Amino acid sequence: MATKIRLQRGGRKGYAVYSIVIADVRAPRDGKFIEKVGTYNPNTNPATVDLNFDRALYWVETGAQPTDTVRNLLKGEGVYMMKHLRGGVKKGAFDEATCQQKYDAWKSGKTAAVEALEKKTADEKKANAAKALEAEKKANEAIAQKVAEKKAAAQAEAEAAQAAAAEAEAPAQEAEETPAEA
Repeated sequence: MATKIRLQRGGRKGYAVYSIVIADVRAPRDGKFIEKVGTYNPNTNPATVDLNFDRALYWVETGAQPTDTVRNLLKGEGVYMMKHLRGGVKKGAFDEATCQQKYDAWKSGKTAAVEALEKKTADEKKANAAKALEAEKKANEAIAQKVAEKKAAAQAEAEAAQAAAAEAEAPAQEAEETPAEA
């Protein structure tokens, strides 16, 4: 029986989450499967892969053919690296301890690269938030300055109107006082 390692869709509309399954080649995408070896969530940044490493390695070594996407996921998780190193052990190029050391070195380098990417993304996010906050502060200052200018203009206009009203009342009072004296 020919087997395939493929993704089986789950989740809701617009938010797909996949199971990594071992299935018969003739089975439909979301149909019957032999074994579930992991999950894949492309909605997170970076995408989350939860994999039963030993079972995935077993199935790859027994000849299960992965789809293109699953092959990339398995390469990213190191299943193909371990398969390659185990091939070297079988040929006698090095022993099992050396194989594990090489795999651990590769995995630590991969983990460091992912952590650096996550840190860079977080730093960029903080920098963008700081820029947005600074731009908002400048915009608020500009608005506050315009409001202050409008208030000052309105106050100057009110003072001018009061001064004009006071001047208009002064001659009228003088006119009323003059006939009374006569």
